[in-house]
Amino acid sequence: MDDVVTTDVDFDVIVVGAGVAGCVTAHQLATKGHSVLLVERGQNAGSKNLSGGVFYCRIMEEIMPGFLDEAPVERRITRNCLSFLSETSFVNVDYGDARLGQSVTAVSVLRAKLDEWLATKCEEAGVMLMSGVKVETLVMENERIVGIRAGDDELRAHVVVAADGVNSFICRDAGIRAKEPTKHLAVGVKSVIGLPRKVIEERFNLTGDEGAAYAVVGDCTNGIGGGGFLYTNLESLSVGVVLRLDDLVSRGDTSSELHDRFLSHPAIEPFLRGGELLEYGCHMVAEGGQAMVHDLTRPGLVVVGEAAGFALNTGFTVRGMDLAAGSGLAAARAIDAALLKGDFSKSSLDAYSVELDNIFVGKDMRTYARAPQFLENPRMYGAYGQLLSDVMYSVYNLDTTPRQHLLPGAMAAFKKSPMNLIQLVKDMYAGVRAL
Repeated sequence: MDDVVTTDVDFDVIVVGAGVAGCVTAHQLATKGHSVLLVERGQNAGSKNLSGGVFYCRIMEEIMPGFLDEAPVERRITRNCLSFLSETSFVNVDYGDARLGQSVTAVSVLRAKLDEWLATKCEEAGVMLMSGVKVETLVMENERIVGIRAGDDELRAHVVVAADGVNSFICRDAGIRAKEPTKHLAVGVKSVIGLPRKVIEERFNLTGDEGAAYAVVGDCTNGIGGGGFLYTNLESLSVGVVLRLDDLVSRGDTSSELHDRFLSHPAIEPFLRGGELLEYGCHMVAEGGQAMVHDLTRPGLVVVGEAAGFALNTGFTVRGMDLAAGSGLAAARAIDAALLKGDFSKSSLDAYSVELDNIFVGKDMRTYARAPQFLENPRMYGAYGQLLSDVMYSVYNLDTTPRQHLLPGAMAAFKKSPMNLIQLVKDMYAGVRAL
């Protein structure tokens, strides 16, 4: 067959990008005895990643047993808060549960530390790590990808893995996809605010390594599609906004101004008070959900992580790292089978899609396929936050006028809002289907 390897190679597999997806893929293939090169553009793994995020980490205990005890995690997330903002108010749904800490579901991490640790685990497994290397093009031979070119150097492999993020130049170079439409992308703007550990634990009512994660909707983005977030680390807070790119461009607002506006909101500013700005930056993130997941293979090529579009924003959670890890695990299984057969055709590597469908990655992407469209609803970023605020105001504004039952008070608040009943019913139905 034409796609069975007939040329000498430098490595069985070359993985481009030492993030979560790339490191998991490389690690799993190395543990199966394959020769793997892991190429990272930054001076070291994690150097290009803006610190902070919540990692739904159950998958990592399967991939690297002992992950929670060994990895540089910050806090176990035991509190999840969904916060609805108006311009001057907030309504929180604050969920805390000891079970989330006993059987750890999520942790906060600083990616610079985590990625460096993952890369070290790869090296311990036998992976060769090359940092500070910019891959410029793919090497093609008889319409099959057979390696990479960096400067004057050319390195060949049976399979190349694209793990180079949402703006994957490897995917563009391979002709897998054109530049993503702006409605599939968002700009994340984040600050890392340093605070003493004791102060963080007092402000968020935490003990030991317990942590809190806030997902914020409503007025936090000044009407632009997206949301805000706030995560606790051991001695810092990760806080910022995610802004849908098409909406941001059409509105003409600047991401930095919206970030600063969010940090000054009365629901957020008290948490940050007295803190020191340790880090600030922007990062493009995948926002298209299932619509971005297509063309995951070519002869000699597999695409993983955010380069493949594996990211989910449900409004309740923002997920990327767990999906990246799962995609790396699925890719390693498919590539291992291809290496054993000596068949690197597209049909052989398409076993990757089957592996994805057998685990949570493929299933969850399909389950929440409607979420991006639902979250495009402009009422999510203004009207609903104000409506909830007005309902709660009717409950707690105890003046000398006679009180109404909750339902009449809520209906009065609804009548003052710009929404109508048909819109409310449609939004509720869409939300049930999407989330």
